[in-house]
Amino acid sequence: LTGHLGRALSLSPSESMTVTFVISWYFPNLHLGFHGRVAQYYPAFDFPGEQGQLNRYYGTLYSSAEDAATRLIDRFDELYEGTVAWRDTWYDSTLPYWFLDRVLNSASALASNTCLRFEDGRFWGWEGVDCCPGTCTHVYGYTQSIGRLFPELERDLRERVDYGKALDPSGCISFRGGPLPQEADNGWAIDGQCMVILRTLREHQMSADSSFLGRIWPQVKVALAALMARDLNSDGILDGPQFNTLDSAWYGEIAWTSGLYNAALRAGEQMALELGEARFAKRCRILLDRGKDRLNRDLFNGEYYANHVDPNHLDSVNSGSGCHIDQMLGQGWAFHVGLGEEFSGTETRKALKSLWRYNFSPDVAVYRKEYKQGRWFAMAGDAGLLMCTFPQPDWSFEQSAGKVKGKAYTGYLNECMAGFEYQVAGHMIWEGMVEEGLAITRAIHDRYDSAVRNPFNEIECGDHYARNMSSYGVFVAVSG
Repeated sequence: LTGHLGRALSLSPSESMTVTFVISWYFPNLHLGFHGRVAQYYPAFDFPGEQGQLNRYYGTLYSSAEDAATRLIDRFDELYEGTVAWRDTWYDSTLPYWFLDRVLNSASALASNTCLRFEDGRFWGWEGVDCCPGTCTHVYGYTQSIGRLFPELERDLRERVDYGKALDPSGCISFRGGPLPQEADNGWAIDGQCMVILRTLREHQMSADSSFLGRIWPQVKVALAALMARDLNSDGILDGPQFNTLDSAWYGEIAWTSGLYNAALRAGEQMALELGEARFAKRCRILLDRGKDRLNRDLFNGEYYANHVDPNHLDSVNSGSGCHIDQMLGQGWAFHVGLGEEFSGTETRKALKSLWRYNFSPDVAVYRKEYKQGRWFAMAGDAGLLMCTFPQPDWSFEQSAGKVKGKAYTGYLNECMAGFEYQVAGHMIWEGMVEEGLAITRAIHDRYDSAVRNPFNEIECGDHYARNMSSYGVFVAVSG
């Protein structure tokens, strides 16, 4: 024993007393530890302060741990009653208790060292605790918890980072918020860029008025134009290298990145129409109509959406004709901003049924016995939705690896990662596959049962992984 805190009480028979302790702290100085491996990979990363040294936002609100405790005591009734009201309202529901737990638990990443707020008020996050910096656009692009529960944080990201310090004159949004010349196209990530556009519409919808959108619209147009420039044939399908959240550039006609592009075009059209920019809206619409036609005519194989691999880049990672978990990420995202009917159709529902048929496993060990590469986020006996399976004879996991077999970003295709699974579960529910969507959500819940793992720490690349805050999107879908 090195110390203790207590109160001495005298109780008569049948008498009770309540004792409240306040635990407070004050560590305003923050050092992100950009040294060693991190400094090697991100030498040009841009931070306030020197060598990652800066201060926390709460240092501007309190002067000491005693000050924090005193002010907590002064507001205790207000804060306690507000907390209890939130809890009671959240659980006063016809939805299953386990479901309410699971879709909210991952939001606790905001209270972990995954997420920080700098002295100037800027919101910033790792992908997971101390792992991969820069509030990465193609990780945080999956999240719904922040934008729905704390929308001011997402608006801050859009204004100060994505359309601020991270926006290149060409319209490229650096996916880690700073210059990264060693990564694809100076930090270009095609999926992250598309999701920034979709998140912009969501943040506008979560605003009290149009002032937020009005301030950033010129930059939104530049970012959208940069996406259109990657559509070389103006056919609604992206061309060239498409660096993405699986940490490599894919080549060819890629169903999921072009699907995201189409959803971003639809969001751009919506915002342009609201601001009276009919000409820009028409430009988005022309490309969108062509893209939807090509996706459903050329990239839908009768069961699901697949890729046309560029024969000049067979050495690159590509899921090919595999059944990939994110093949309809854009369509699913569109439901979250009220545009889902634009993409909902026979092909989409068939593809969702194929994901259920080919990728959901009641015991992933059966699949992983054959496909050994990749991390075991779902263990033997666990159910999960696998990232990619290969039902067609013309493509295989070995081919998907190109010339990088054995690298981590090839093994991704064999894993079960909750952030991806949640987005599919939500999309299924939007499209009427409620039982399947709930089953996928329940599989994640069971994997993180407190008997075996920390139910608040859904891991991927690091603890309290940010992408898992896509879970709140399942709640939004169930709510209609």
